[in-house]
Amino acid sequence: MTPSNNAPRLLMRQLHEIMASADEAEVRLNNVVHLVASNMVAEVCSAYFIRGGETLELFATEGLKSEAVHITRLRVGEGLVGLVASTGSSLNLSNAQDHPKFAYRPETGEDIFKSMMAVPILRTGKVVGVLAVQNKASRHYSEEEEEALQTVAMVLAELVVSGDLITAQENNGGNLDRGSISHFEGTVFAEGLAEGVAVMHEPRVEILQHLSEDYNQQKKSLDAGFDSLLSQIDEIMSAEDIIHHGEHREILDVYKLFASDKGWRVKIESAIESGLTAEAAVEKIQVENRSKMMKTQDPYLRERLSDLDDLANRLIRHLMGKAGTAATKTLPKNAVVIAQNMGPAELLDYDRDKLKAVILQEGSSTSHVAIVARALGIPMLGQLDEGLLDIEEGVQIIVHGLDGEVYISPPPEILESYRDTIAARAKLLARYDDMRDKPVVTKDGVEIELVVNGGLTMDIEGMHRTGAKGVGLFRTEFQFMISKTLPRIHQQAEFYKSILDAAKGKSVTFRTLDIGGDKEVSFLKRDKEENPALGWRAIRIALDRPALLRYQLRALITAAAGTTLNVMFPMITNVGEFKLAKSILEKELARHRKNGRPMPDDVKVGTMLEVPSLVWQLDDLLSHVDFVSVGSNDLMQFFYASDRENPRISNRYDILSPPSLSMLRFIVEKCDKNNVPLTLCGEVGGKAVGALALLAIGYRRLSIAPAAVGPVKMMIRSLDLKRAEQFIDQLLSRSDHSIRDELKRFAQENNVKI
Repeated sequence: MTPSNNAPRLLMRQLHEIMASADEAEVRLNNVVHLVASNMVAEVCSAYFIRGGETLELFATEGLKSEAVHITRLRVGEGLVGLVASTGSSLNLSNAQDHPKFAYRPETGEDIFKSMMAVPILRTGKVVGVLAVQNKASRHYSEEEEEALQTVAMVLAELVVSGDLITAQENNGGNLDRGSISHFEGTVFAEGLAEGVAVMHEPRVEILQHLSEDYNQQKKSLDAGFDSLLSQIDEIMSAEDIIHHGEHREILDVYKLFASDKGWRVKIESAIESGLTAEAAVEKIQVENRSKMMKTQDPYLRERLSDLDDLANRLIRHLMGKAGTAATKTLPKNAVVIAQNMGPAELLDYDRDKLKAVILQEGSSTSHVAIVARALGIPMLGQLDEGLLDIEEGVQIIVHGLDGEVYISPPPEILESYRDTIAARAKLLARYDDMRDKPVVTKDGVEIELVVNGGLTMDIEGMHRTGAKGVGLFRTEFQFMISKTLPRIHQQAEFYKSILDAAKGKSVTFRTLDIGGDKEVSFLKRDKEENPALGWRAIRIALDRPALLRYQLRALITAAAGTTLNVMFPMITNVGEFKLAKSILEKELARHRKNGRPMPDDVKVGTMLEVPSLVWQLDDLLSHVDFVSVGSNDLMQFFYASDRENPRISNRYDILSPPSLSMLRFIVEKCDKNNVPLTLCGEVGGKAVGALALLAIGYRRLSIAPAAVGPVKMMIRSLDLKRAEQFIDQLLSRSDHSIRDELKRFAQENNVKI
């Protein structure tokens, strides 16, 4: 059934008529801004486009002074229009002149206009311009108006694609010599070294037609596109090497869940109803989702953005008959794949015998695709400069997935040095393998226990592969985060039992749900919080929603029948919280016993120590716990009031500083005095120099990532611990920002392998 001619559809029809006319590009642009201004009852509508890569130029306006056209210019990042261009996010301001980024241009006459809404004009994910409306009255534009303006902006990108308004060379900067950049630095997502030739992951897919009058045909096209997309995902999931890898299955199940989401499909259909083609509708919803998710402070949601982008791009390629990526082509035997971003399913499309490394312009080290890359042993770097996507295919490329460096067409001296590094790393990895069954003991005879952090099946495999003694922290929230509804008790129990079975008798310590903050679940609605890391999360949610905690504890008790159940509570801030949580566990144990169900042989209950306030309650706390696990990541974040997700300050404070190490040693002393087992879980223990400091202040059990076990074990076996303790004693009274360099010098002088 064809939708009725509502206001949005009427706007699209008029826009279609303008864009389909034979008028010159600037005439069409002028007609569009006039149409938007009248349709949205705006007194100003202006279109800016980027020239020379860094300059925004006013190309058309309805409402500002006409003589400002092609005269008014702003640098990207300058003023409100420049801010939209630099961030790729919309602005909706009731009083624009109060915004600190407001930049007045007298030739425009815009000083009389208060409210402003501006949206980016995007082409293949890159900002090429900005479309803005303004009004004299102070007002907040509605969500429907913002969506309409975004749709118009998307259609205006056609003028850039066609080259009628501004040439691609001008828009890209005009001075970029493709392939001229020979060195990039990025973030290591999956460690490793590789040498090969550059292969671009996917061809540029330009949407050339945004508007359509034939709703029924576009709806049929969308249905066919979804059928093809889901069929392709099923094909990937049925591959032999995926079926037998639980971790890959888990991630692809999440991926398919996104692809089957009815809400996503309904939004796309609604956009088609407004007059867009199927592919343009997918792009519109993709832009909206990206804009919303980039504004959230929730790192988990932002990391899922690559999965959603992957799905949307894949669906667009199906709709346009260009479904294949480079994975469908004949790859060179040493392919280094380059992409703006990538989802897990796309990575799994590739022939792993030929794929040597992956380089992403964007991405996150905790994204699904990075998890899969680590599981498969494929080196992966991300967060590189934009020029990465401009290099030529087929050029020689080397990837240093330890230092985070990429070299394009490297000169002979770099290539020779790099090949030496590859050979040295191969020998080092072989040494880690040789140490697998050797004891973790220092040169002076002190035994250290290394266990792993986990949350997925592959982490148990990593425990066995590295010879670790168990799992010191198993995060239970992932099962909840991928489910639209609260997982049933039997589902939880089956999962926990599979983990215990996979551990083959080695200890596993389960942390109860640490949701909230940066980890949202769809079945638990929460109010917006100014400081979510300090808000309603972890044990606070569990105690306010005790049924949630009871069901999880019931599942854990069921799963641990006939073995030892180790369970700990997160984000405990005072002893009363721990007592209350423990009492709920004791009630569930009593209930289980009363019902005659198989019981765990033993139950150990402890707490995460992540909040500084709990450090000063240890004398009271330690009589109630069986063990303590220091969560160093959160503890240091709260200790320094420093958001570890904020790149501006995440490196400003160092855990290897006298104040933080002194607090950590205080915890050791209290636990030792009360004979309470202590573990440290966190990134600091996974680096050899950090582990050295922790051992020197008294820690004897570290829970780290499986990949860190080999390097840390090698350090421990080369360490004279008594000498390290004497060395660090003299440093803790100092007021240094960090003693990291001193520890490195100590290691070098004493042949400690870090």
